[in-house]
Amino acid sequence: MSLFSQRKGIRPIAKALQVESIDDDLRNGFWNGLTTALWALYEGFRSSEQIDLIAKQIWLDYFKRPVDELPPFHIDYGKAALAGYAFRLSLYDITRKYFLTDSEWWQVYDLVEFLVQVTPADWKDRLKEELNRSLEAENAAYRIVGDEVVEITDQNEIEAIETALGGPVNAARSHLERALELLSDREQPDYRNSIKESISAVEAVCQVLTGMPKATLGECIKVVKNYVAVHPALEKAFSNLYGYTSDAGGIRHALTDESFLPTYADAKFMLVACSAFVNFLWAKAAELGIPIPAETP
Repeated sequence: MSLFSQRKGIRPIAKALQVESIDDDLRNGFWNGLTTALWALYEGFRSSEQIDLIAKQIWLDYFKRPVDELPPFHIDYGKAALAGYAFRLSLYDITRKYFLTDSEWWQVYDLVEFLVQVTPADWKDRLKEELNRSLEAENAAYRIVGDEVVEITDQNEIEAIETALGGPVNAARSHLERALELLSDREQPDYRNSIKESISAVEAVCQVLTGMPKATLGECIKVVKNYVAVHPALEKAFSNLYGYTSDAGGIRHALTDESFLPTYADAKFMLVACSAFVNFLWAKAAELGIPIPAETP
């Protein structure tokens, strides 16, 4: 819903895509999401203990400060300090100031990603939902997928990756998680190996479906069509994409050639395409009643 100032053209209805920047609206939205999904839980013995543990990890593992300087986290502690009842700020106040005013745009994303990774599993979905809501509302070029901040803005792409990450094959899940991690590393992204990890996830699923744990994807794909109805064009497409990780021939050979430099777009396409194909294989297996162990290596 547009507001009066937007309808009158005083301020734009849609702000520019935030790629290497972060405005105050997004900072505040992030902080509100953290408050709703985490800090507001600072009540009750067990919740307080868990929040204190997260706070300790912020101090030691994110800020990397000495443990004997660890301040109390309590949300009201800083208010007491301002009132003259204490002489130092709480870790809550230190984190809040850093997050809202003292950090670069990429440091905000670093801290957001760190908090997602250290948040307990039963709180994590709510936290990611709150943070992604702000990212979407403020037209940011990133979303939280798995435990990573990733430059993916299309909801269908996000859903494809999230679904594949929830699959029953541990090896496939590990490959996709690694592909996502390599793709989303903002300091040293490794697109070449992200592509290899993505295609290896497809290979792992096909190995399970065919019962050929040592086979390559090129070998598996020829057999998997005996178990799962794969259109010839789709079979050919993934046989060709398999070239991305082979040591000789085709596109895969190019991936071992240092003169070929994969880009973010290449790695993102492979992650999304391979996730979608993994989901396709699970759906086909379910339709045909092919049993998949609940926890497959």
